[in-house]
Amino acid sequence: MPNFFSFAEQVLISPDVETKLSLTHQAWQWHQQVHLKLETPATSPTSAVAITPLSPESARFPEKPVLVDPRDLPKRKLTSTEGKVALLHAVAHIEFSAIQLAWDHLYRFRDMPQQYYRDWLGVAEEEALHFELLRGRLREFGAEYGDLPAHAGLWGIATETAYDVLARMALVPRFMEARGLDVTPGMIAKLQNIGDISSVKILERILHDEVGHVALGSHWFQWICGQRGLNPEEEYFRLIERHMKGQARGPFNLELRRLAGFSDAELILLDKGQGFA
Repeated sequence: MPNFFSFAEQVLISPDVETKLSLTHQAWQWHQQVHLKLETPATSPTSAVAITPLSPESARFPEKPVLVDPRDLPKRKLTSTEGKVALLHAVAHIEFSAIQLAWDHLYRFRDMPQQYYRDWLGVAEEEALHFELLRGRLREFGAEYGDLPAHAGLWGIATETAYDVLARMALVPRFMEARGLDVTPGMIAKLQNIGDISSVKILERILHDEVGHVALGSHWFQWICGQRGLNPEEEYFRLIERHMKGQARGPFNLELRRLAGFSDAELILLDKGQGFA
């Protein structure tokens, strides 16, 4: 019977968009029906051989979009079709990268409770649905995912945090994805102002789900801190300072972050800019 890790490895090493989406949906359906297992032949109680996960550098991506420095991405006005396509393409790339990140969360760290793996499989499924909604909207504009260049740095943080699940939870859901809680309401407002209600509905769905994804990151971050006897607030800011020095800029959506599990102490420090040296 397939297990979490075999599905994850297939998703991560495939360079094909459709394969990644299909495997994600298949894994979710399998789990809904029969519950995927954590054990593999090499991790069963009868085996002394441990499986070493592939490195994040082994993950493969499609040839398109071409990945570039964020400063090289084209700037277009949202009032034009080209501008809406550019925005939707950028968000689609974030969601596509989030599929990979969710799979890597559950693939890389093998000593967590079973609920951890179930949670991130659910996130991978939702990110795949988000991507498909955005790709469908792009196609309505006559565009396709891969037509434009995309942000090159989104996978780098997976490589940087591969050493520890605590760092991964702090940096990906509670830093990178939490930025989506800050900026997506503004995107929605701009699209509403120009009457693009179809795109608004997609971003509203994504924003709703992303609150839950960040909340899962908060839950597991706090759980790991509890297991290690660490102060969650202190550890969060220590890790952000270590890995993202100078990149933690507001404004922050304090209401949505609170819903996503940020503590009052964290929000006060974020709002005052005192959490980062």
